[in-house]
Amino acid sequence: MKYFSNSPDEGKGCFIIAEIGVNHNGDVELAKKLVTKARESGADAVKFQTWITDENTSIYAPKARHQKSSIDDTESQLMLIKKWELNLEQHREIKEWAAKEGIIFFSKPGSPGGLEILRQLDMPMIKIGSPDLTNLPLINITAELGLPIILSTGMGTLGETEDALGVIYKTGNNKIMLMHCTSNYPTRPEEVNLRAIETLKTSFGLPVGFSDHTEGLEMALAAVTLGAVAIEKHFTIDSASSGADHSTSMEPEMFAKMVECIRNIEKGMGDGLKKVHPSEKDSIENLRRSLVLLKDVSAGTVLNDKLIGIKRPGTGMSPKYFDWVLGKKINCDLKKDQILSIEDLAYQ
Repeated sequence: MKYFSNSPDEGKGCFIIAEIGVNHNGDVELAKKLVTKARESGADAVKFQTWITDENTSIYAPKARHQKSSIDDTESQLMLIKKWELNLEQHREIKEWAAKEGIIFFSKPGSPGGLEILRQLDMPMIKIGSPDLTNLPLINITAELGLPIILSTGMGTLGETEDALGVIYKTGNNKIMLMHCTSNYPTRPEEVNLRAIETLKTSFGLPVGFSDHTEGLEMALAAVTLGAVAIEKHFTIDSASSGADHSTSMEPEMFAKMVECIRNIEKGMGDGLKKVHPSEKDSIENLRRSLVLLKDVSAGTVLNDKLIGIKRPGTGMSPKYFDWVLGKKINCDLKKDQILSIEDLAYQ
């Protein structure tokens, strides 16, 4: 797949991922509705999160700041994510729905049990999320499946990323995409550090995408211009819904606008060759200038800078020949504003 190598693949644009995550709130029907809306909004793929709660979270784990801001604080994180846990059959139902909708379904395992669920579902790829960048045992058993891996680097350093990649490479798996990310919800613009996309590319020689947790679409669009091969954005039907991530997720209308902008940016990036576009030829004739006569002249007149002007259209001699025509004789009578051509000059 193009997204997991640096080799060109014409016709493939940026891989746009709608991160549904836990925005289904444990409701399969809502999950399916989110899948449909993501497809309608132009996403290439939907990404979920898969775990076994007792493997994933300690009873002592506090809720994250963004979880506290949108959820009843009487529940522990363990109680909270238990409500969002999806079993194998629920995953299968959602995956089949995604296939019917014509959109890629994949997920991020949060525990070995979650990875086993995904193994049984024949995933096209696996995401290792930022919280597990240093979870080398989980990375190892994930890489051993031989599937393409999207490795997110939020909260991480180059050294930690290198360690994770070393574990993956040791299994013989080299189908890897890195994701630049800042794990703050929402991420402020000054925390984004988009130039790290290039740092990751040059440091590891791998394709790099951007997992965007900012509000709005500006950072995602800027990442595309910097060469991000994938954009991942949290997706919800209603950002006012109750749940951990809804308030920091993008609704369908804005997501569709982001996709439209990304596709237009891709068209606008071009091939890098500086050349005249076919559509500019009419503009060359109408907007550029030519050498013209500033007054009526008769045959035999010697041209000087008082007789030659520079005006539209651009269908005659280019202004770059201004100095060259000075001192040349006219071989015919010409009228004021008449465009000068090389055939009008007498050669001695």
